Amino acid sequence: MHDDRRVIETRLDRTLRERIRPAVYPNAVPLAVEVWHAPGEPVPVAEGLAAGYGKAAVGEPWGPPWGTSWFRFTGEVPAEWAGRTVEAVLDLGFVHPGPGFSAEGLVYRPDGSPVKGLHPKSHWVRVTEQQVELYVEAAANPLIVGPTTPLGDPQTAGDEPLYRLARADLAVFDETVWNLAHDLDVLIDLMRQLSLESPRRWEILRACERALDVLDLFDLEATAAAARDELAPALALPAYSGAHTLYSVGHAHIDSAWLWPLRETVRKVARTTANVVSLMDEDPDVVFAMSQAQQLAWIKEHRPEIYTRVKEKVADGRFVPVGGMWVEADANMPGGEAMARQFVHGKRFFLDEFGIETEEVWLPDSFGYSAALPQLVKLSGSKWFLTQKISWNETNKFPHHTFWWEGLDGTRIFTHFPPVDTYNVEFNAKQVAHAVANFQEKGGATRSLAPFGYGDGGGGPTRDMMARARRLANLAGSPKVRVAAPAQFFADAHAEYPDAPVWVGELYLELHRGTYTSQAKTKQGNRRSEHLLREAELWAATAALRAGADYPYERLDRLWKTVLLHQFHDILPGSSIAWVHRQARDTYSGVAAELSDIIDAAQRALAGSGQGSVVFNAAPHRRAGVPAGGAHPEWTPAEPAAPEPLDGGYVLDDGDLRVVVDARGLITSVVSGGREAVAPGAAANLLQLHPDHPANWDAWDVNHYYRNTGTDLTDVASMEVRAGAVVVRRSFGASTVEQVISLGDGTVDVETTVDWHEREKILKAAFPLDVRADRSASETQFGHVYRATHTNTSWDAARFEICAHRWVHVGEPGWGAAVVNDSTYGHDVTSTVRPDGGTTTTVRLSLLRAPRFPDPETDQGEHRFRYALVPGATIGAAVRAGYRINLPARRQPGSAVVVPLVSVNSDAVVVEAVKLADDRSGDVVVRLYEALGGRASATLAANFPVAAAAETDLLERVLTASEITAGGVGITLRPFQVVTLRLTPGN
Repeated sequence: MHDDRRVIETRLDRTLRERIRPAVYPNAVPLAVEVWHAPGEPVPVAEGLAAGYGKAAVGEPWGPPWGTSWFRFTGEVPAEWAGRTVEAVLDLGFVHPGPGFSAEGLVYRPDGSPVKGLHPKSHWVRVTEQQVELYVEAAANPLIVGPTTPLGDPQTAGDEPLYRLARADLAVFDETVWNLAHDLDVLIDLMRQLSLESPRRWEILRACERALDVLDLFDLEATAAAARDELAPALALPAYSGAHTLYSVGHAHIDSAWLWPLRETVRKVARTTANVVSLMDEDPDVVFAMSQAQQLAWIKEHRPEIYTRVKEKVADGRFVPVGGMWVEADANMPGGEAMARQFVHGKRFFLDEFGIETEEVWLPDSFGYSAALPQLVKLSGSKWFLTQKISWNETNKFPHHTFWWEGLDGTRIFTHFPPVDTYNVEFNAKQVAHAVANFQEKGGATRSLAPFGYGDGGGGPTRDMMARARRLANLAGSPKVRVAAPAQFFADAHAEYPDAPVWVGELYLELHRGTYTSQAKTKQGNRRSEHLLREAELWAATAALRAGADYPYERLDRLWKTVLLHQFHDILPGSSIAWVHRQARDTYSGVAAELSDIIDAAQRALAGSGQGSVVFNAAPHRRAGVPAGGAHPEWTPAEPAAPEPLDGGYVLDDGDLRVVVDARGLITSVVSGGREAVAPGAAANLLQLHPDHPANWDAWDVNHYYRNTGTDLTDVASMEVRAGAVVVRRSFGASTVEQVISLGDGTVDVETTVDWHEREKILKAAFPLDVRADRSASETQFGHVYRATHTNTSWDAARFEICAHRWVHVGEPGWGAAVVNDSTYGHDVTSTVRPDGGTTTTVRLSLLRAPRFPDPETDQGEHRFRYALVPGATIGAAVRAGYRINLPARRQPGSAVVVPLVSVNSDAVVVEAVKLADDRSGDVVVRLYEALGGRASATLAANFPVAAAAETDLLERVLTASEITAGGVGITLRPFQVVTLRLTPGN
């Protein structure tokens, strides 16, 4: 019997492959082909249509890397095809089986109206007229593969054509044969997921055998219907009543940049959305979910004719905006206010454009999720969260698929993690069977979500997927498939499983840890932009209220959206091609210049006249006589004491802090308050170089075995004293480094300049501290998280590289230390017991990497970093030092004292943002949070008349009125709570 089975299965496979699928298009005639190759960057549609076309033919090469060619296809439907379905079949020469990774096209009619996108899985266009004229804007996007490639930047990609036009025909589409192919495909696929002992498997096998027996391979058109009749009973047998249900929604995850630049994503979005609305016109059952407000804003700007159709489908409830964020951002590295603005700008776009309050946050592909997110999700007006990426964990399998996720402040969000383990579902039986077998909530829940459609590079759902979905809707041996919007799934899943298990804290991805470090200048640009935006809003709001200056609403809105776009999860993490990061560096430079202009104009309006100098402090804490958020005429800082020579090195001593730099240029002693911070026999600010050869994903991964080998950089090229600081220079490999070591306000400051020319290495800066700490505290959005410094469990061991924002703190009762930075995110913290019985806890910053793919020149060149050791630091001191190193004081000519717009009387409460309300009412919006992890009561004092006050959500919508007393607005916060207050100025 088994031999008989193998023969039948082989027969089925061959017949389907060689006879049935090719017979979907039984008749074909060639189309005439003309082409125009656009010089340089893509041109507007009208220009492409009106260009001077020349004759071309199937087989001709086209498309240098990143080029655009416009094809014109013309022909006439043969008269003998009258009454038959006809399609244009166009193959641009696709060299990758999946959409979005090589050549792509968008089809237009002669009037410029878009029809649909072309990709390897959807290369047909339905024809309804006798005379055919179609235009295709074809993108010669290169196939980017490793281990190294010059194709990731037009400056290095060359100009040789990449593709050859492979097919351009008019063809008869035989829908009966097409349906037969899908009948067999679904049944054969399902059969192979069933055990040999399953009666259902043999029922399917025999039904398929009978179908082939009645099918005449020399006359498929005449016998396909009879073959389908033989299969009908097997397809009609329903699933059992309690079968798992896959709520399936059309989807096209489109990376806003990755192996293509931002400008190409604009076209990918146009191609995909054109596909979707075209499919919706043909199939009333299609439901499609699209996240990333930025992508919809792109088509509104660049393809308004497509956007009009999208809005129609949104109004019908079939094109469903989801996500509530400007882009699918990295969820680890954006600062607290930036992450809040992802929701503000995303939610507001969907509200303004479609009148829709999105309730589900959609982040399937980001590289881990911070513990701050649940609170921000709720404060944005959303209530559900979806991710997929945790299925990529390389060590520990995440234990839930439907659960409550509890954030660092205690907020819980109903969360789903689709067990199908992909956001690019194609509805093959292996995928749907895996979803059921993998589902962790068996016995408590019976539903999961399955986003279907081609993604990453776009494409979306196809008619073939819908055909399979229909057959799987209620089919014995398979889970049920129900096409529905995500909100329907979440509502039903929540109702079925309200007592789902709880996961507390961050969703740490046990993979892609190198993304905290790759492309250092992109990360520096983000960090600097976030703090410049804080300053720009603060000083512009202050100047508006105090000096009557205009508030730059439009400019700030545009600049915020630019920064938010670059927080996309393949830009900020450093995992895109060279072109993306080269453009990002230029963009951040422009953002910094424009924000500096805004800041300068506002401060000049505030500084007044006079010959003196006014110091502005944008940090949320007082510094040297200058109040937080205010300005004061300049004080005269004390001159730093000159370092004293000692045993070939130097001593820096300001009376409070004594630091020894030895002859190797390393910090061997840091004494503050009578306690030594550096572990005995160790040296701090030790640069360490490790080989960095990830097992798989170059720019993405750092694997644990990198620690097995390393070099301490202790050789000194020169050491000297400069302006109260010790300057140390070193050479290693092909690189050089200069470090300026000085004393700050209770800190040991290090300014590092590296001319980096290493390959496949990682550079770390180590601070071995004499403190017993079994956990470290790392700043995240609006708070901090604790992580183990030991490896007791596999979960602890997997966190060998961690993400922190401005600071990492380690401590024991009565004493602690922090390492703060101005642009670094990757860290590792370990502890070991010394022979003397003491414990050394080592904090290391990850400064630079040099992966080969997708950018073979990653991080090559000069970099500047600032970081500092804060000995004796509490968590509060770490918070203050972290802000100060990122928000240096600014000076303006003048003599005015600028009183802060607002102040708060608790060190535990941090004012994160001060701005004018987005609705241009003139109200002042203040966002603050509890920063120490405890309860706090405070009063927010407004140094301007206040007529009314209210607590709002992130979108500045009033939640509750606040009482105003003589002292201001009283607030009580739970640990890490974020509060937004809206203050209406009075007379």
